[in-house]
Amino acid sequence: MPDLSFSALNVTSILPMAINVIGGIIILIIDLFLKKPNKALYIILSSIFILLSLLSLLYMNSTAIGFFDLVIVDGLAVLSQIIILVASLLFIFFLISKDRFPEFECGEFYILFLFMIAGYQFMVSSDNLILIFLGLESSSLALYALVALSKKQKALEAGIKYFTLGALGSGFFAFGLMFIYASSGSVDIFDLSTPISGLLVLDSSGNEYFLSLGFIFLLGAIGFKLSFFPFHTWVPDVYEGSTPPLAFYMSIATKIAGFVVAIRLFNVFLNTDIPFISVALFVIVILSMTIPNIIALLQTDVQRMLAYSSISQAGFGLACIYINTEQSMVALFLYWILFLFTNLGAFGLLWLTHNKNKTWDSRFTSPYTKFSGLVKLSPIIAVSFGIFMLSLGGIPPFGLFWGKLYLISSSVNAGHNILALILLLNSAIAIYYYIKLIVFMFLKEPITKDSGIYHQNASYPMIGIIAIALIVSIFAIFFIEGFLGIITNYLFNF
Repeated sequence: MPDLSFSALNVTSILPMAINVIGGIIILIIDLFLKKPNKALYIILSSIFILLSLLSLLYMNSTAIGFFDLVIVDGLAVLSQIIILVASLLFIFFLISKDRFPEFECGEFYILFLFMIAGYQFMVSSDNLILIFLGLESSSLALYALVALSKKQKALEAGIKYFTLGALGSGFFAFGLMFIYASSGSVDIFDLSTPISGLLVLDSSGNEYFLSLGFIFLLGAIGFKLSFFPFHTWVPDVYEGSTPPLAFYMSIATKIAGFVVAIRLFNVFLNTDIPFISVALFVIVILSMTIPNIIALLQTDVQRMLAYSSISQAGFGLACIYINTEQSMVALFLYWILFLFTNLGAFGLLWLTHNKNKTWDSRFTSPYTKFSGLVKLSPIIAVSFGIFMLSLGGIPPFGLFWGKLYLISSSVNAGHNILALILLLNSAIAIYYYIKLIVFMFLKEPITKDSGIYHQNASYPMIGIIAIALIVSIFAIFFIEGFLGIITNYLFNF
């Protein structure tokens, strides 16, 4: 029976989440008394609460248990929360755009955003499947609303589709939780390994299939969250219906929260030596990398291309979990940190060049043709975009090359040579559709002579954030050692 005393609450363990929840409530109260929305005030308050949450995390330096033994503060939880909060802070600065967008003017956006962050924080800070489920649902419900908040037809369609498939993923999680509890008698991931091993020894003929069924449902639930194949169908439409900043945020924060849950959960299943589980995970890894890469080759819109790219990148992340070594865990976080800055720059430039008039296409806001001859109209934007595309493609010496190199190295060192070869092949395929945008920018003639249309949404905070992403992507080799030191310290020396 859990300890329900006040000391077992351990307030410091839930302080980072509590700060964001309190922040959302404060903005809600302030919004009630304001005669008209105040975007600047909402952005300032949101930034303050996110920074306070981040500072509270940085002061944590040892593993602790709290919230009546439901929350665990370990290096994995703290590191993933830091990534989520940094991505959240960068996202907030993107909202300071020159053009006005109704969804960013209302207080509800910032309230939901802070509640969503707290949901992610609970997800990564627990090994209790029920609390993970609650964190998953609270963050997902807030995100569904954020996607649909602009009230445009595409945004509403995206929100409904996301909600429908997200509900299906939640059902998968609930069924998986039911099977796991029925077979092991526990909902704590930490407690599952011993009962599962014992059940397999006592009665491998029945329980192996029962556990495999639980694994399938949980894999499906996490697959929806992380957009693994074949659970990825919602991603392109949701990204297309979302603004570039929100699409960037979904590609980073949502994924890292799902990865941490997958690390905690799949590690237990992979150690059971059930052949089906290992094979199923390997197949999902391969298909999640390969199929989206092939579909991305056919896209005519840059934002949809980046959506399929993020699905493939999630497959690379799942490969780290499948390898299941210390080096692969370090590779996952290194890869995702570098991916954060590269995607930040790519979606940031889409946002900077965004305009409300569909000048180039009746459906898409960022077709390839929009960037035709961009080097002649705005050389800085074209060169920057080219660098981010080369980084996403894993071309040295740009950012994501080092992440892919470390990931492939961990695969080879673990004896997964076939997986390493497939990783290389998928990297080669991806280069084609990243280079395609560079071809449009540098080798085609401009469609328009008005260069101002490419930076009419630009603001100084937006330019500053893109500059930071550009510096990290270009000079990544000088940051790698520091990133590796931080990751290793949190994962193994916390």
